Amino acid sequence: MRIDTRQSGVMTLEDHRRAANQNVQSVFSEVLANFGREGYASAEPVATDTPLDSQIEQSWTNWYRFEQLGRYRGQEDAAALGETYANVMSTAYDEGGYAAPKEFLRGLPPEELETVQTIHRLADPIQVDSLSEEGALNLLVPPAAQVDLNRDGITQSGAANGIRFPDSTTSPEVTQAWEEATAGMSWGERAIYELRMKLPVLTANFIVDGNGQITGQREPGDPDWVNPMADPEYSFVDETKGWIDYLDYFKNQMAPDQYAKDRSFFESLQQKLIEHGAP
Repeated sequence: MRIDTRQSGVMTLEDHRRAANQNVQSVFSEVLANFGREGYASAEPVATDTPLDSQIEQSWTNWYRFEQLGRYRGQEDAAALGETYANVMSTAYDEGGYAAPKEFLRGLPPEELETVQTIHRLADPIQVDSLSEEGALNLLVPPAAQVDLNRDGITQSGAANGIRFPDSTTSPEVTQAWEEATAGMSWGERAIYELRMKLPVLTANFIVDGNGQITGQREPGDPDWVNPMADPEYSFVDETKGWIDYLDYFKNQMAPDQYAKDRSFFESLQQKLIEHGAP
């Protein structure tokens, strides 16, 4: 997948960030594949003769360089933090940490475990024994390349549950349509639409009584948790149609500029999904 900047001829900072995200996803998808794990469905093969252990360091360094302007801006000793985490990942690769992440994390000295906590911006110290396999594995993967290992629609990092769209299970066709439809958006604008695209996972896990009232919600890890987006019959085209219908129905209750902006986005995404042959 490539970001098309031919129209402007200039890559913005956000373009560079997206390219760095895609590169780190591709590299770590190969890393995970080497240990029998699934990476990003949308990842492209890395066309280079550079050994994979060197690619780990290169992709991380490039990604971290841009994120020091964003999520790690103001971080004390940011350079040293990044180097320490790079060493953790390299050691995990050399010692089979991606095959047995909890065992590997248990063996880290406290200062390195604290580095992992800081990189993933976890509020509480890492309690390895309480982690799921997915939560542990994703601590050894850069934030942009974390995977939904159990395909429940939630991406765990340590003990934290996060939602993202596209995620590691999203097809290349849907991911490409999304990248084109959101090109030029700020991080904040894109985040709003990401949440909307992931709402089916959240709403499917509301518990509703006989009167249609929400009485509770299932939590990730519950035996009856469901992920409708994992259904082979799930249609992203239909989802965009649903959003367009919703906007039209509530048009008179919305600010005209917001209605026009949102409808234009979902129309564009729908068209690009169709163009790329996405369901």
